[in-house]
Amino acid sequence: MKCLILAAGYATRLYPLTENFPKPLLEVGGKTILDWLVDDIDTAGLVDEYVVISNHKYAHHFDRWAAGKAMKVTVVDDGTLSNETRLGAVKDIQFAIEKLGLDDDMLVIAGDNVLDFSLTDFVRYAKEKNTSCIMRYHEPEEKKLSKCGVVEIDENDRILSMEEKPARPKSHWCCPPFYYYTRQDARLVEKGIAAGCGTDAPGSYIAWLCTQATVHAMEMPGRRFDVGNLESYTKIKEEYKGITVCSGSN
Repeated sequence: MKCLILAAGYATRLYPLTENFPKPLLEVGGKTILDWLVDDIDTAGLVDEYVVISNHKYAHHFDRWAAGKAMKVTVVDDGTLSNETRLGAVKDIQFAIEKLGLDDDMLVIAGDNVLDFSLTDFVRYAKEKNTSCIMRYHEPEEKKLSKCGVVEIDENDRILSMEEKPARPKSHWCCPPFYYYTRQDARLVEKGIAAGCGTDAPGSYIAWLCTQATVHAMEMPGRRFDVGNLESYTKIKEEYKGITVCSGSN
């Protein structure tokens, strides 16, 4: 299994911290955001290669980080130099698939979140379902629903519909940027782009995929801390205590 880490954004809301430095390599609780994610995932022993998808501006920082990791890490430079010319998350995924010739199950994650639970539970859930999967959490605030991917599910966690940033949300289930693609479904990313799925938000591909294949949604067993701006970064540095939710507690 491959793990694709989306890290090609420019984090303009965190300037000046990220004007010349990538957000996933900012420190929280004594480790970089990326180290928290990768070190946790690697405990499952299921990933044989981590692929960090960067832009050209920040790629050398990730190369330096990767050189210090014991696991196999490949940094892919998408060639962009500014927020205005970015490819978008879905096109970045396809870029990495094509450049490296990837043909495997894939865990696809945003590189700018820390979690208080282990992602290994999500991987196990996906393996048990034997389908592509996402996570979901209950969001009571209507205003916040309009800024994320929203899913409808049936009694077996199967996704009935998904929409990115809906004007009229059909449920209160939001989707964080953590996805599992089966090998068969990873092969369809190019087809999804050609069919007109959105390419900026990473959930746009799943929104298209669930009209083509069975996709399940696991309820998130803990909290996600999204490093979005300077205020949230300061708050997360004060609050985050690492992975504190016991594995399998969901």
